[in-house]
Amino acid sequence: MSGLGVVLSGGGARGAYEAGVLQFAFADLPKKLGRTPDVRVICGASVGAVNGTFLASAIEAPDRGVRRLVDLWRQLSLDQVLAFGVREATGLHRVLLGGKRPAGLFGAVRLGDLVRNSGNWRQLRYNIRKGRLTALTVTTTDVATGHPVVFVDRAPGVVLPTTLPAQVVVSAAHIGPHHVLASAAIPLVFPPVAIGGRLHCDGGLRLNTPMSPALHLGMDRLLVVGVSTPHGVGSPSLEVGRFPGASFLLGKVLNAFLLDHVNSDLGELNRVNRVIEDGETAFGPDFIDRVNAITRLRGGFPRRRVAVSALRPSVDIGRTASEYLQSHRARFGRVLGRAFLRLLDVGVGADADLASYLLFDGEFARELIEMGRRDAENARDELEALLFDPSESALPHSEAPLGQAVNENS
Repeated sequence: MSGLGVVLSGGGARGAYEAGVLQFAFADLPKKLGRTPDVRVICGASVGAVNGTFLASAIEAPDRGVRRLVDLWRQLSLDQVLAFGVREATGLHRVLLGGKRPAGLFGAVRLGDLVRNSGNWRQLRYNIRKGRLTALTVTTTDVATGHPVVFVDRAPGVVLPTTLPAQVVVSAAHIGPHHVLASAAIPLVFPPVAIGGRLHCDGGLRLNTPMSPALHLGMDRLLVVGVSTPHGVGSPSLEVGRFPGASFLLGKVLNAFLLDHVNSDLGELNRVNRVIEDGETAFGPDFIDRVNAITRLRGGFPRRRVAVSALRPSVDIGRTASEYLQSHRARFGRVLGRAFLRLLDVGVGADADLASYLLFDGEFARELIEMGRRDAENARDELEALLFDPSESALPHSEAPLGQAVNENS
C-alpha cells in the first residue's frame, strides 16, 4: 500500500496555523488546479488530532471541510475552551495532589462540546467504512505507563501496523470524540480522559508529530505540518539580566515536550535517505531491495524512499502571542482577569510560549491561519508536486527535510 499521508502536530491554540496550511493545500490550491488531493492516511496528535479528524470527516469534499474548520477557529472565544468556575477552583488541590476524579486547571466540558460539534462523526465512519480514507490515527499518552498509544481507525482489509517501536502501543478503534479529547488534554491544563478504563492525556508528550504511524501504514508521500519554528530562526527571547518566572519556564517545558521532536525526526529520516542514496551509488539500483530482503527475514520494517514536505511557521508563534497579548491587554484583562493575564504574559522576554498554547481566541487564530496560508503558498511548487504529481515529488540531496526515507526505528 502506498499513497499520500497528512501528519498534524500538537500544540494547543497553535493548531490554527495548521488550519491555514490545510486551507491552502485542500481548498485554495485545488481550486486553482481543478484537482483534489487523494489522501489515504491522516495522523494527528493533540490539537492535530482535532484538525485531522475534522479533515477525515470531510475527505469526500475537503475544500468545504477545511473552510468550515477555518471558520470554527475564527469563531473561538476563550470562555468556550478555558472553563474556570467554582468547581475548578475548589478542585485545584486535586490538580496537585491527585484524587478519585481527574482534574485540570480548566474544565473540559466546553472543550468536549467543541470537539463533539466540530466534525461530522457519522460521515467519518462512512468515509472509513467505504475506503474513502485508508486510515485515521489519533495519538494519546497512557497516563499510567507514559507510553504513546496510537488508536487506528481503518478501512476494511487494512492491517494494523505491527512494526512500530516497542514502546508504542497500537490499538484498533472506531475513533470518536473521547479519543480526540484525550489526545488534546494538555497535562495539568485539562483533565485526562478515560478510554477503556485507562486514563489518557496529550498525545504530543511522546509522539507529537506522528509520522511513524503514517509510514508504517505504507505511505510514500507525507505532508507534515508542525507548529514550531525550525531552530536557528530568530534570536534569544530572554533579555540579559532578566530572570524568568514560572510561566516563562513552563512555556519552554511545553516546547520541549510538544514541539522539538519534529526536528530530530526529520533529521533522522533525512540521514537514512542519504544512506539509501549512497548505497545505490556504491552498489547499484538494487541496493535497497537486497537490504530489505534481509530486513524482512528478521521481521523488520522495509526501508523505502518517501517524499516529505514539512511546513512549519516562518515566524515564531510565541513571539506572535506576546505581541498579541500586548495589543489586546485591556480586552483580556476584562475577560480573563488580571491575575490570569499576568500568568500568560511573561514580561521578561520577547515571547509568550505558554500563552501561545492557551490563546483559543478567534482574532489570534486569524493571525495564525493567515501565517499558515502564507507559508503554504510560498511552498506552492513543492506542495503541488507532492499532492498532485508523485513522479515530480522532490527528493533533494540537501540538509533541508523535503526528501526523506523510512527508517525502521521511526
